[in-house]
Amino acid sequence: MHPCSLIPCSLINGVPGDLLAISDRGLQYGDGLFETIAVRHGVCEFWERHLQRLFEGCTRLRIPLPDSALLTTEAQRLTHAVERAVLKIIITRGSGGRGYRIPDSVQPTRILICTDEPDHPHGNAQTGVRVRICTHTLGNHPALAGLKHLNRLDQVLARMEWADPDIAEGLLQDQTGRVIEGTYTNIFIVQQGRLLTPALNACGVAGVMRAVVLELATAAGIDCTERAVSLEDLYSAEELFLTNSLIGIWPVRELNHWRGSRGPLTSSLQTALDHLRQPTSRDTHD
Repeated sequence: MHPCSLIPCSLINGVPGDLLAISDRGLQYGDGLFETIAVRHGVCEFWERHLQRLFEGCTRLRIPLPDSALLTTEAQRLTHAVERAVLKIIITRGSGGRGYRIPDSVQPTRILICTDEPDHPHGNAQTGVRVRICTHTLGNHPALAGLKHLNRLDQVLARMEWADPDIAEGLLQDQTGRVIEGTYTNIFIVQQGRLLTPALNACGVAGVMRAVVLELATAAGIDCTERAVSLEDLYSAEELFLTNSLIGIWPVRELNHWRGSRGPLTSSLQTALDHLRQPTSRDTHD
């Protein structure tokens, strides 16, 4: 298998290239969605889950659904010879005239990009990471809650708040003070052997790995709750961990004055996730 630099790394509507029409509504208005998918041994992890979330988002935004077989073929084209990489799928509403009104005839733009995986420290999953609370807050937009839409300015502004390379993530609250998520992760809390994660009915991204972890915990008999989360919930936690599709599960070892380590529940979920991610003879693109 080869690194991404040796194969076609991006497709726009099935054609190799990296040029996008300036009239595209994804560029003009952030009118679209994306998925970020881990690639291991030529296979896109949790492919069906990512497609399901992408299609749900398209339905909610009334963007015509892309063809799943076509997306699968194009994903295989970019990733089949790659050992470890990241596949990003972007669906925009396509090009349209000036103004916010949706064009009568919509031809969505389909973009697939394969890049090298991030160079995260290997010890993050074992020793844990430092995390901070961001001052930037999220606005509540129930119509967009859960979606991985293209407007990421909240995350850009939040990430501008620190430059310390030892801080791996910043946590965001909404304007009422509820803890929602990290700039690129979801957050989980362990309290008295129970698992708690913020409800995302008003804002935030419903991560694919978040859903996987909730299912693994439920299967293991762990009580799971999604509800409003406060800073006090974080500081009273027995364990904290972060999730996303690329990092899997990272324990938190430091959050302001709170100190912790990889606890038994976090460790058991990491083990369960590792077993789930083991490559099999069946290509998960199928």
